[in-house]
Formats: sequence, C-alpha cells, structure tokens
Amino acid sequence: MLIGIIIFVVLIALLYVAMRNSLISKKNQVANAEASIDVMLKKRFDLLPNLIETTKAYMKHEQSVLVELTALRQQSTQIESVNKPQLDKKISAAVSHFKVAVEAYPELKANQNIELLMRSINETEEQISAARRSFNAAVTRYNNGIEMFPSSIIAQQMHLTILPLFEIADTECANIDAARLFKQ
Repeated sequence: MLIGIIIFVVLIALLYVAMRNSLISKKNQVANAEASIDVMLKKRFDLLPNLIETTKAYMKHEQSVLVELTALRQQSTQIESVNKPQLDKKISAAVSHFKVAVEAYPELKANQNIELLMRSINETEEQISAARRSFNAAVTRYNNGIEMFPSSIIAQQMHLTILPLFEIADTECANIDAARLFKQ
C-alpha cells in the first residue's frame, strides 16, 4: 500500500514537472518567433534607405511615397516592442504602395539597382510573412497549452496569460487602388 502511494505521488510530481517544462518551452518558442520577426523587420529597416536613395532620382512625382517610407523608418528606431505590429502594418502598406509606383515607371523597373533592391524587398517581405506564420503557430501552441486542462492549473500558478496572434490590417487584405496612389 505504501509503495503504491509513493509511486502515485512520484507520477503526479513527474506529470507536474513535464507540464511545467512544456509550458516554459512553449513560452520560449513564442519569444523566439517574436525575435525572428524582429530580425526580418530589421532587415527591411536596413533595405529601405537604399531603396529610397536609389529611387529618388527617378521618382520626383512620387515624393509622398518616399517621404512616408522615410518617416516610418525613422519611427521604427524609437518604437517600443508593444507598438511594433502597428508600425509593421504601416510599413507593409507603404512598401506595397511603393511597389505599385515602381510598376508605373518602366525606366525605373529597368534600373538594375532598383530591380535588385525590389527583389531584396520582396524576399524580405516573404520572410516577414513566414516569421509571422511561425509566430502565430507558436502563440497558438502556447495558448492551447495554458487553456487546456490540466496544464491550465499550472499556467495559472505561473501567471501565464493568453497572447494575441499577429494579425494584419484590413488595408493589407484589400486590393491596392493604384489610381488613388498616383493622385496623392
């Protein structure tokens, strides 16, 4: 009888440790995924000045797009972690507008520097998108871990809370109105 109780207590302790370690692992995966997004945003941040400087000579008519990109880049140096998703959405929209503007200028598209920079921007945007998906998957696993019984009991003891998914703005889902962009 005593051996049965000892085995039961040991099994409960092992289960507790396993669930606690699983929650810690999930929390760390979320932090890692968030750091991956930061790395990609930094890469985009570093590409924007080159893109802006290279295109200034060609795009005298589209100064508003360049001014917007420059202003957003400056904001990103002073932003807190909490506000990064909002700024990322604004920069993504500005980059989309820039891509449309580049499409309207064949001589700009023909420039090899612009072409290389645009490929780099496109690749970076795809990497940011992949990092967002990875982040959302990690957050979903984490949220499931802290909401499901019995790990929810341990999550409450650890003061873990539900984390929001990285969502895109409605403006990023909508088609870009090129005519409106060129009237700005």
